[in-house]
Amino acid sequence: MPALNTLEEFQRKHDFFVALDSDGCVFDSMEIKHKECFTPAFIKTWNLQAAAKYARQVWEFANLYSVDRGMNRFPVLIKSLDLLNDYPEAMRRGIEIPDLQPLRDFVTSGLPPSNASLERVLQEKTDPVLARTMAWSLAVNTAIADMVSGVPPFPNVVECLDRITAAADLAVVSGTPGEALRREWDEHRIDHYPAIIAGQELGKKTEHLSVLTAGKGYANDRMLMIGDAPGDLKAARATGVLFYPVNPGHEEDSWKRLRDEALDRFFAGSYGGDYEAARIAEFEKLLPEMPPWKH
Repeated sequence: MPALNTLEEFQRKHDFFVALDSDGCVFDSMEIKHKECFTPAFIKTWNLQAAAKYARQVWEFANLYSVDRGMNRFPVLIKSLDLLNDYPEAMRRGIEIPDLQPLRDFVTSGLPPSNASLERVLQEKTDPVLARTMAWSLAVNTAIADMVSGVPPFPNVVECLDRITAAADLAVVSGTPGEALRREWDEHRIDHYPAIIAGQELGKKTEHLSVLTAGKGYANDRMLMIGDAPGDLKAARATGVLFYPVNPGHEEDSWKRLRDEALDRFFAGSYGGDYEAARIAEFEKLLPEMPPWKH
């Protein structure tokens, strides 16, 4: 397992730095996690059984097929419940969406968006919405631990990891709980590649990248974030890091291009500019903002 447990322990060893998302990027785990784990817990915990087909449609759109793909579970829970509340066909089924202000306050509090942070808040004050959120989040973790196994990395990932770690410092930065991340990387015997595996307990991805790169002496064109979600791109832009997208629905092609072409450009210093812009333009076309039921 990676020896480092905190972002501050990370030290530069190479001239290049690569950050890597995990779910949906390294592992083809987004579909099974959201469709078989998150969605059933979403429907059960929030009493959405009467509008189950709409709840499933909303959750899958927000988490898999929209600009919100890859968002941390707590803000995307708000997004999904807001979408459902604005979905007339769903609301005609008699479901009730509670006032989410306590959850909104938690998400904007500056605390790491994790179960541990939510538990600390609940120890200080009792709130039914936050208690239900915790119950939902724990149910999701239990379902993932029970359901998600035997999901290997995408083809060409290991070859890319070999090439990356030969010349660059590698970190996993993710909004997934650290325990789940470590379990998956260990299961497939690739946990020795990254120097650190940073999950939601260590903050948001922008915070991960900022602490891992600030003051380390990496040149701007020698830092790269690899991810499959707009939040990964946003974090990269906020910290001056280049971005390579693993395109949803085209993951194998993306990893093949990284192996055969993009890594060569990155290590040669020719990745940025027009080449990066073309990759991002392809990526952004795949994830709409407006849900299909509003068209």
